[in-house]
Amino acid sequence: MQKVKLPKTIDPVQSANKRSEYSGVFNTADMPRWNSVIVSGAADVAVEAKFEKDAQSLTLFHGTLDTTAQLICQRCNSLLEQPVHVDFCFTPVQGSDIDELELPQAYEPVEVDEHGQVNLLQLFEDELIISLPIVALHAEDACSVKEEDMTFGILEPEQERQNPFAVLQELKRDQE
Repeated sequence: MQKVKLPKTIDPVQSANKRSEYSGVFNTADMPRWNSVIVSGAADVAVEAKFEKDAQSLTLFHGTLDTTAQLICQRCNSLLEQPVHVDFCFTPVQGSDIDELELPQAYEPVEVDEHGQVNLLQLFEDELIISLPIVALHAEDACSVKEEDMTFGILEPEQERQNPFAVLQELKRDQE
């Protein structure tokens, strides 16, 4: 594999025909949405990508993304170093063809533009964002807030409300 500066957009079919393999980096400064959901992070995202045709002659590209991000721990409000690793496997499709295709379950469809290009930078930024945890927390033993420091309120039972149709039921009884 050759170390190259990765292109932001690429023709996956042409790359698969050449059996291209890329090993390089994307600068996180070019990923504004990624930077808006993390506190800070590594300057680069390491990318390994391989373009090929499978046994059914479907074009696919697969590989990995690796970086680190700092998030806010939702338990103690301090910084949390989060390694981010993403495995991906995509197959390019035209916009209207997505619903009609019966792709193998391991392949995720990705839409190509009118020139047959895929925006790798945007695609990989999306993958990094969805790989983050929903709630960022330190491991319990590594967090500065321990179980004995946490307080939990006691909820009082909710008062039973009268059925709003009880009045109608009484009117019905009066008529009988």
